Amino acid sequence: QVQLVESGGGLVQSGGSLRLSCTVSGFSLDHYAIGWFRQAPGKQREGVSCFSSIGETTYYLDSVKGRFTMSRDNAKNTVYLQMNSLKPDDTAVYYCAAEQLSCSGNYFAYDYWGQGTHVAVSS
Repeated sequence: QVQLVESGGGLVQSGGSLRLSCTVSGFSLDHYAIGWFRQAPGKQREGVSCFSSIGETTYYLDSVKGRFTMSRDNAKNTVYLQMNSLKPDDTAVYYCAAEQLSCSGNYFAYDYWGQGTHVAVSS
């Protein structure tokens, strides 16, 4: 059974850091790209970044470049999103999702989704 489980969200002050984890089961990270998305209250879900099956990272939002970093631990079946210098605008529910092999940038290409983890950044 395919599962993606996010964890690591919470409340943090502006300028702080969080590391989100996306632990997967039922498929291999060698064959799937993992993307991070976020949805703020009243806004559409937006792509944050993606880590392809061969380890290439794409950041979709200019606002997170230089602050967010993705990494992967195949032994733990986990992909991470390290978020530094957090801002109130980063407040959202963060979701990870899986699509085959590469990062298409297409929301509809993702086959599997996690349930989300909430990140709140206070000013």
